[in-house]
Amino acid sequence: MRQVSGRKVAAACIVLGGALLVCAIYSIDLTNKSATERDYIQYWAAGHLLVDHANPYSLEAILRIEQTAGLEGQDPKASVSPPVALALLAPLGFVSAKTGLILWSLAQLGCLACSIWVLWIVLGKPDSRYHLLGFAFAPALASLQAGQLGIFMLCGIVLFIFLCDARPFLAGVVLLPCALKPHLFLPFMAALLLWTIYKRKYILIVGFLSAFVTVCGLTVLLDHRIWFEYFDLMRSTRLFLIPLPTLSSELRFLIAPEAVWLQYLPAAVASAWAMGYFWTRRERWDWMDQGLLVLLISLVCAPYAWLMDEAVLLPAVLVGLYRAIAARRSWIPIAVFGVVALIELFADLGITSWYYTWTTPAWLAWYLYATGTWKSSRKRLDESPAVLPS
Repeated sequence: MRQVSGRKVAAACIVLGGALLVCAIYSIDLTNKSATERDYIQYWAAGHLLVDHANPYSLEAILRIEQTAGLEGQDPKASVSPPVALALLAPLGFVSAKTGLILWSLAQLGCLACSIWVLWIVLGKPDSRYHLLGFAFAPALASLQAGQLGIFMLCGIVLFIFLCDARPFLAGVVLLPCALKPHLFLPFMAALLLWTIYKRKYILIVGFLSAFVTVCGLTVLLDHRIWFEYFDLMRSTRLFLIPLPTLSSELRFLIAPEAVWLQYLPAAVASAWAMGYFWTRRERWDWMDQGLLVLLISLVCAPYAWLMDEAVLLPAVLVGLYRAIAARRSWIPIAVFGVVALIELFADLGITSWYYTWTTPAWLAWYLYATGTWKSSRKRLDESPAVLPS
């Protein structure tokens, strides 16, 4: 018992020492100017405007605040996330750009480490350390590098998978970060809604709505006109005027560049598929199996997304790795995909580059191959649900 306690204390000291070391490195290396070179600056500016009860979607106000931190040029970095959880950014309004970046980066690292640790538990605490490869997952590193939201959404998804059966209320609460980019999860949420109704876990919806209403209410208290301001920004945004590294964007620009609705068509079709896919497997549904496939399809069909958003697919990639090894399938495909993605990331190709269009189909292809889903889907449909685990 003393030996186990000693190991826990030693592990805690190592973690604390590592956190202090990272803090020291960030404090020396980062500056306010460093913050303006990352997407994080848009969240910092929004936090400052919210605290001042100003419009966090005003491009003029955002530019003015970002320039005080050292932003060069006349192009502001503005967040187009809906106001539902914008109050979560308010604490950034009380610190400088540099201090906020340090705290933001530490929170990202903590969430990434937590996600990988919880995944290791869900996978049955295997003796191997393959899960640590998650720290080298290119989308997660891109999210960390840019100061984006991908890692926070990853943590929400992983905690949901961990809690959905035993603690459904908390499972609903931890999905709140996904509300900042709901367009990424439309098929996933469609399947989740049916699962909640079928399993009668309505408390999960109560948990999500409780967190949603609380944070949304705080946001409205800070800025009463925030929804009008958000829609004003969306009407004037140039987001859909440029090709994005997604299959939905490629489809739109191939068929009818002016038809913005085409970018939402794949997500709509995928949502209908996800509901049918759940219903035919409702008796044996597992969020670490069928649920991860729906999550992959959600990102593949997203109307718009970036490499950083793909951090939420880390569970599917790691589950595929462990199952491929267990089934003695080659892990070379994911090694190639991972290395190429890292090369593109560090080659600084530009986040809107079409070179990133291949990544979501690649993660999907890996999961289908590694888990054998592509071979066994027809066989599973023919099996009787009565002999399968629920």
